[in-house]
Amino acid sequence: MIHARGLTRHFRLRRGQIVEAVRGIDLDVAPGELVAFLGPNGAGKSTTLRMLTTLLPPTAGTATVAGYDVRTDPAEARRRIGYIGQGHGAGDYFRVRDELVTQGRLYGLTRTEAGERADQLLAVLDLESLAKRTVSTLSGGQRRRLDIAIGLIHRPPLLFLDEPSTGLDPQNRANLAEVIRRLHAEFATTIFLTTHYLEEADALADRVIVIDGGRVIADDSPMTLKAEHDRTTLDGVFLALTGRSLRDE
Repeated sequence: MIHARGLTRHFRLRRGQIVEAVRGIDLDVAPGELVAFLGPNGAGKSTTLRMLTTLLPPTAGTATVAGYDVRTDPAEARRRIGYIGQGHGAGDYFRVRDELVTQGRLYGLTRTEAGERADQLLAVLDLESLAKRTVSTLSGGQRRRLDIAIGLIHRPPLLFLDEPSTGLDPQNRANLAEVIRRLHAEFATTIFLTTHYLEEADALADRVIVIDGGRVIADDSPMTLKAEHDRTTLDGVFLALTGRSLRDE
């Protein structure tokens, strides 16, 4: 579902200095996997995610996402992925169901198709009772579930979640984690997740990939990583790998 080789991104500053944000990373994510992509601030995590979602062209290397090259065929890649960023994607003054139908129409669905998919997602994500509410009246957790519904309206086989639980209280984080598990189980969606909550990655992910200094420094299951580094938590693994806690970032 994701295949990258030598993926690299450099930035040139005003004084001519070159910043190597991502330094030739290789990634392989199989269909149906739920992968947590972790790294401290400045590690290259967000830059990698932006390249994989076609928002930023690579300086060098290759990447195919859902079968399409992000450099040569970004439009087709975008049609086959869902991307939920850190900000909210729905307009404040739209009604919840209307927003979903509109997003479906933008992906080329007929009004009937968009309505049917909107109703299905409202049911799956426990938003049915909020269908006629305006987005601005929703709680943070409800808005996050709506963001996920928007990302799924065109039924993408691959979903990118960029720190989806940031800013949510513990109860809403737990509720969102359950939603992610359900999506993964019911729709066999491949999920590529970034998070600053390592206990969340430990509980959800089949695999954990850690990036630091623009390079992948670890890639395995949470259980294997904890065993290899003789740690009981991913916080301990992260500290052993990078010399600092992710919570310090």
